[in-house]
Amino acid sequence: MKATMKDVAKMAGVGVGSVSRVINGEHVKETTRTRVEEAIKVLDYQPDIYARGLKTNRTNTVALILPSVWHPFFAEFALSVESCLAAQNYKMYLCNSNGNAEKEREYIQMVQQNKVDGIIGITYSDIDQYISSNLPFVSIDRYFTEDVIYVTADNAAGGRLAVDELLKRRCRHLAYIGGYQETPNETKNRRKYFEIECNARQVQYDVLDMLEPLTQVNRHINEFLDAHPGIDGIFTINDDMALTVCDVLQQRGQHVPDDVQVIGFDGQRIKEQDDFLVSTIVQPVALMAQKSVDSLLAVIAGQTVDNRTVLPVAFGASWTTQPIQ
Repeated sequence: MKATMKDVAKMAGVGVGSVSRVINGEHVKETTRTRVEEAIKVLDYQPDIYARGLKTNRTNTVALILPSVWHPFFAEFALSVESCLAAQNYKMYLCNSNGNAEKEREYIQMVQQNKVDGIIGITYSDIDQYISSNLPFVSIDRYFTEDVIYVTADNAAGGRLAVDELLKRRCRHLAYIGGYQETPNETKNRRKYFEIECNARQVQYDVLDMLEPLTQVNRHINEFLDAHPGIDGIFTINDDMALTVCDVLQQRGQHVPDDVQVIGFDGQRIKEQDDFLVSTIVQPVALMAQKSVDSLLAVIAGQTVDNRTVLPVAFGASWTTQPIQ
């Protein structure tokens, strides 16, 4: 038979209220806490989190919305978020939206219906009308009409850094290749500040920026490279695009990194100890997760949080760029 809070109180020789305070992390005498924790262990007592949530108006759960669990960056971010939440005794619901605005709206309603305490979201869908500044919501990269809290890597610095790293490796004709969404988000700064840095340093460059959802990407890249011969350094919107560009170059008989050097963005790798899949601008995934969780839990607790947090990026070398000579 499942142990109850009354059973724990009886074994520990304390009142039910003392057991409740220990479980909820409230202040009690150390001797009381020790007796209660020992009784919980002996009886294998499992607190009824749902019932406790009804009393506190908290569920100790957070929803994480991702566009896709297949993307290595999103998967790594989800793992880091779950770890950070677990350290705060929170559980995570993983919501794979596939970019479906209706699905994302349903997840947002979970907060409004007190099914979860808050949301961390990576979303590029048109859900602006469902987001309000009083909603416990932390966005990654994306900003909304309302003053919603968001956490982002320094995409502007990343665009500049990509130019600098390609020039250090003696590239002379650069290109940016990427895709974009109509929704406002910080990732657009990758292209913007790539161009600003090229102009500031008087470097020749060309741009291929395709509206998402992307179709016939290889054909567009081939046509772009045909129209702009001589490109020897390419910066892409993310590592997936960098890998696609490398495939196209190989099919054209151009060698990476001897003929063309390529830098992506994200810092993707299969395992933590592995090399990066391509040379890349590395986002601080673990730090982004920690800042997102800290910000969301602070909002849930009624604290004031900075609306925008920008985190540093770094260059990670791999096989798609040459060593600096």
